[in-house]
Amino acid sequence: MFNNLFGRVSKDIGIDLGTANTLVYVRDRGIVINEPSVVAVNERTGQILAVGKEAKEMVGKTPPHITATRPLAKGVVSDFEVTEKMLKHFIDKVHRETFSVFPKPRVVIAIPLGVTEVERKAVEDAARQAGAREVILVEEAMAAAIGARLPVRDSMGTMIVDIGGGTTEIAVISLGGVVNWRSLRTAGDDLNQDIINYARDQFNLLIGERTAERLKVSIATTMPIDEDIFLPIRGRDLVTGLPKELQFTNHNVREAIDRTIALIVDNIKATIESTPPELLADIYERGIVLSGGGALLPQLDDRIRGETNVPVRVVDDPLTAVVRGTGLILENLDELRDVITVGHTNSTE
Repeated sequence: MFNNLFGRVSKDIGIDLGTANTLVYVRDRGIVINEPSVVAVNERTGQILAVGKEAKEMVGKTPPHITATRPLAKGVVSDFEVTEKMLKHFIDKVHRETFSVFPKPRVVIAIPLGVTEVERKAVEDAARQAGAREVILVEEAMAAAIGARLPVRDSMGTMIVDIGGGTTEIAVISLGGVVNWRSLRTAGDDLNQDIINYARDQFNLLIGERTAERLKVSIATTMPIDEDIFLPIRGRDLVTGLPKELQFTNHNVREAIDRTIALIVDNIKATIESTPPELLADIYERGIVLSGGGALLPQLDDRIRGETNVPVRVVDDPLTAVVRGTGLILENLDELRDVITVGHTNSTE
């Protein structure tokens, strides 16, 4: 009875709870929230000062009593209380225009492959404490494949690589399940750190994460190109301690991130090598599908294609593939419940 009552006044939502960004899909409305997974907290009072874009603008600029942090690391919850508050903020924001005083939505959340029972329970508990009446967990790779409209329930094999901020999910899917997979705690954030380390080691320049991300997004390449692209960056000279500006090139960025890109490609190759031959034939025919923010790196599809001899394509709007998948699960829950292998839990508290 309570589930029916809450169902009438609450909006079912799907969440891509990412290390870098959180996206929220509302049933019958589509994607309504796309915000950085950053929360600014006043440590003296425990008050949430900002969530999302506004909080991200505060990173590295706050006084000691205010912290602007990411409550998720490598795709899993690292700060339970802040994650709960962030989820509650997004759930309340979705229901703000309704008359629902205490929203109790059904929530589908995508989580990495291979999470531990403790990590899985942390996500469930955070969502329940934030107000969810039912929490349904789905593997990110499966959600991305569904969001990309891949035939996940067919007997033919499908391979998807989802490169997010905290994790890279590599999965071979057939008959509604993940047959072969690898989950790397290496992804977009590591590329940012690679650029920070490179600037420090090669130029004695200390730069922040936001500057590194700007370099990655603006001029990164994953294969050599003849064109020279320059981007001025500012940081602190580690020799003098004073501000300094220099011109970073696309060749610098490629050199900085190459080791991490090579690691991801090597794991894709290793996953292919351990895939059953019958599915391998399907993958060769259908190709590898890339999703997530990392799929936007220039020439990455060409590099993977060159090293695996398998066709590669990037899904439309790769940044939203996972959350679109959670939305399709919400819209077709009875039909797709059998592909949600992580399990789900209910709460009517």
